[in-house]
Amino acid sequence: MKLVKFTKKGIYCIPGKFYLDPWYPVDYAVISHGHADHARWGNKHYLCHNDSKAILQHRIGRDISIESLGYNQPKQINGVKVSFFPAGHIIGSAQIKLEHKGYVVVFSGDYKTQPDFLTTPFEPVKCHEFITESTFGLPIYKWKSEEELQTEIQNWVLRNQQNNRTSVFLGYSLGKAQRVMKLLEGVSDIYVHSAIHNLNEAIKNSGIALPESTLITADSKKTDIQNKIVILPPALLGSRLLKRIPNAATAICSGWMHIRGNRRWKGVDAGFAVSDHADWDGLLEAVKATEAEKVYVTHGSQAVFSKYLNEIGIEAYELKTEFGEDELIKADEQKTAIS
Repeated sequence: MKLVKFTKKGIYCIPGKFYLDPWYPVDYAVISHGHADHARWGNKHYLCHNDSKAILQHRIGRDISIESLGYNQPKQINGVKVSFFPAGHIIGSAQIKLEHKGYVVVFSGDYKTQPDFLTTPFEPVKCHEFITESTFGLPIYKWKSEEELQTEIQNWVLRNQQNNRTSVFLGYSLGKAQRVMKLLEGVSDIYVHSAIHNLNEAIKNSGIALPESTLITADSKKTDIQNKIVILPPALLGSRLLKRIPNAATAICSGWMHIRGNRRWKGVDAGFAVSDHADWDGLLEAVKATEAEKVYVTHGSQAVFSKYLNEIGIEAYELKTEFGEDELIKADEQKTAIS
């Protein structure tokens, strides 16, 4: 019996009668993490990792029907054993393992194999079928270690301070912002936009400690912010709030900044390749570690990555999905950042 099928509403577990990160409202949604392209409004019931629960309630609604589990804490749903394993993407992110009559399918969600200073590190899970993302599924993408990133980013802030400039980082409110805060912990005072502040509070409600930060508002004094660190959602690039920050030096934090041309196109002072997704080597490492007989490759460079997997003897298929961080997360950021 086939365990999952790919439908217009998303990835459906046939015997379990539930969906994985569905694209349209369903009765039962098992959610890999809290980003807008994976956790959407309108489902009757949600199941997620413990650390994602408060995030989903903040983003979707306090009154949603929601249940959560810890990592490797199984739950039976209509005879299917469901469990979460660390994905290393953002706080609360999880791979979803499905087991039924000895057959195992793992849906990766979004993942990063390289450890950072905040998220639970990625843990490979052996399976028969593996559904993998491929956001950065090209050989040109290779990330620096977290320690190298920390040194690079902190040195940039220190140089800015020497030049009487305020360091402004632009990164997604959920995941990127908290990781940047951790990379900069102890260097200087950190100010954050309300969209980030509110998510920080939701994350803290899960018992997760974050570096100290101060909410930046229209009433914040320029003298207090001068030479400090400010973190804003990307949607605020060119905004009135950004223009009010004294002598701002701006930096975008994204895996796309690995390509120098992106920095010029964005018109910012710096770009740091801080990615919450696996690079080329990480994707290959993860796929091989699963020992999967079949691999389905989702959003990103799925054509290139699946072709390469087949060339090295791993049976792989392209899987068209509606997961797409750039589109949905940017829309979510714009909605929350304008306020």
